[in-house]
Amino acid sequence: MKKSILTLALMGTFTGVWAQSAGSWLVQGGVTQISPSVSSGALSAPSPSGTTIDVGSDTRPTLQLTYVYDEHLAVAVPLGTGFKHKLYGTGAISNVGQIGTVTALPITVFAQYRFGEAQAKFRPYAMLGLSYVHFSDAQGSATLNSLNPLNPEGSSTGMKVDSKLALSPGLGMSIQMNDRWFVDFSYAKTFLKTTTTLSTGQTIQTTLDPGIATFGVGMKF
Repeated sequence: MKKSILTLALMGTFTGVWAQSAGSWLVQGGVTQISPSVSSGALSAPSPSGTTIDVGSDTRPTLQLTYVYDEHLAVAVPLGTGFKHKLYGTGAISNVGQIGTVTALPITVFAQYRFGEAQAKFRPYAMLGLSYVHFSDAQGSATLNSLNPLNPEGSSTGMKVDSKLALSPGLGMSIQMNDRWFVDFSYAKTFLKTTTTLSTGQTIQTTLDPGIATFGVGMKF
């Protein structure tokens, strides 16, 4: 009888440790790469006809907090300090190189649906997020200053990128390593369009649609 009780207790402990049970928290740290897939409109006049832009990728350390609502549903919030992206000239100015930089801070809440049983070692999941992407510290380079026909000599061309709301669907997988630790990989796509306005009045509309790849190592509480 004592052995049976001990066995049941151990089984209950094992299941409770491995299961992503309702009310538990997952905390992970890792890296995230944001890679825009850019479709650029043309910079408004006065500017060389067909002036367009491209936006580079950036990789930064990130955290993520996940609350497990029940066996299949969870809510995840990625945390970071922002991503600094380089802006490049394309189209009519494709040979000029970097024309500026901008910092993007995506603030996102993901709803996750996790497949399989709560105690499974491998759990794929689908997710849908609502993102508010805040742009700041947009700066034109010396190259942009020299190219812009409206830029006063000896001064810098300022830039403002509009912050936007966007949807972010994605997929991921979580692999349990032992009773508390796990690794996680996810990929999301944010459907994002924005407008950049130069201090000299020209505007350019850009579809960014960044891919967001995150790898993390975490612990369950």
